Amino acid sequence: MGGTYDPIIERLAALEEEIGDLAYDRLRALAADPDGDGAATVKAEERRLLQARRAISKAINALRDRD
Repeated sequence: MGGTYDPIIERLAALEEEIGDLAYDRLRALAADPDGDGAATVKAEERRLLQARRAISKAINALRDRD
């Protein structure tokens, strides 16, 4: 039997994956040019994206059925 929040959980999971992909893109950019002018900005973006991903993960866990 499906959970009440399954549709929301599915959308959140898709967002979590998309944000993870963006974070990895930032890491690849940083690895390609670690001493570049925008390195500090890229690092900050990656940290922000990971923070958002963790928050979404917490939301998913909070909505899952605990049967």
